[in-house]
Amino acid sequence: MTIILAAIGLLGLMALGAHVATTMGLISSAIALSIDNVPIAVIAQTAFKSINSYPLMAVPMFILMGNIMMRGNIVFVLVDLIGSLVRFFRGGLALTVMLACVFFAAISGSSVASASAIGASTVEELKKERYPANFSAALVAVGGTLGLMIPPSLGFILIGSIVGIPVDKLFIAGIVPGLFEAALLLITTYVICRKKGYGSQHAAIDVKGFFKKLPRSSGALSMPVLIMGSIYLGLFTPTEVSAVAAGFSIILCVYIYRSLGWQDIWGISKESVMQSSMIFAVVLGGSLIGFVLARMGASTALVQLMVDMNMKPWQFLLLANLVLLILGMFLDGVAMIVLTAPLLFPIATQLGINPIHFAVIMVANVEIATLTPPIGLNLFVMSSIAKIPVESVVKGVIPFFGTRLIALGVLTYVPWLSLVLL
Repeated sequence: MTIILAAIGLLGLMALGAHVATTMGLISSAIALSIDNVPIAVIAQTAFKSINSYPLMAVPMFILMGNIMMRGNIVFVLVDLIGSLVRFFRGGLALTVMLACVFFAAISGSSVASASAIGASTVEELKKERYPANFSAALVAVGGTLGLMIPPSLGFILIGSIVGIPVDKLFIAGIVPGLFEAALLLITTYVICRKKGYGSQHAAIDVKGFFKKLPRSSGALSMPVLIMGSIYLGLFTPTEVSAVAAGFSIILCVYIYRSLGWQDIWGISKESVMQSSMIFAVVLGGSLIGFVLARMGASTALVQLMVDMNMKPWQFLLLANLVLLILGMFLDGVAMIVLTAPLLFPIATQLGINPIHFAVIMVANVEIATLTPPIGLNLFVMSSIAKIPVESVVKGVIPFFGTRLIALGVLTYVPWLSLVLL
């Protein structure tokens, strides 16, 4: 009964406009103080311990790097390069945009950042080639979700810090699933453009133009190599490489591309601190929820319930996906991970499911959540950029949504995709 009342209180406060971090902190603290007689000092210590984490220190640096690359208009360089080879196909610009999403995902770590950067740079170009506005917005909204799977991923950093899985292994595990999802989205984009006659096509592949533009693009293209190469070779930890990548992004945008000045870097840094603080606040509030549930024995009871039900791993994975898809309608990705990871991972481990594989499944659900109304953040981002109603963006997303569900099913029941590089 206490858990039910807490859930009602949580939803009620959020419905009134309170931030999810505030609601989680207030509700969990109230339960701990009134029911379990937990000293205030213990609550404060638990909250501080949740964010006093070495893996979480990568979050501000990756956010700073993504914001610098976004504001530095690196997308224009990538789109220009990719378009030299891809504009030859029907719907070539749409395919170029989707491929740019893949590359930007490998340097941003955030779904919203990817959608914002790509959308601001490409929506007008898509309009010039007479792509429908809702398709253009949906294309970028869906492509932006790849920023959550393809490393560096803020989702994997959060899961690793909460559950205790090495973040470098999670990053490596996300490479093949991210590329698999990207391939399915590219196929879907091509089929839609061919079927509906969207976009124009160039007469031939511009190989000469590609190699002419390659030197200018090499700096941006080297960022994913720097991040994943150094982690895979063991040269840096994810936290260390986040700082190196942030510094490299400043060098690229200030001194090489000259698209930003030091005054811009200062403004971007302040913005990144605010974004990081919001994420840390949600982690802090979620840790108190987990603390209260553990004190009440809810986590242990839930694991025992699954054991008593003799639930098979495939049944649990199906149930977990359904729960996460429903929660994704009402919570953002950070809140989803913070609230559900402490509950679901012990059950998955008890049933013999590889925790790294389950982390990939959880991130795939968070990707879908960014496209699911009424809370889907990418929908609102692209509605603002494309200047069309959210409902119109949702209609454009529907064909891609089926592809995302297919990808989720494959990633759920084919663990090889998540574990092949480990």
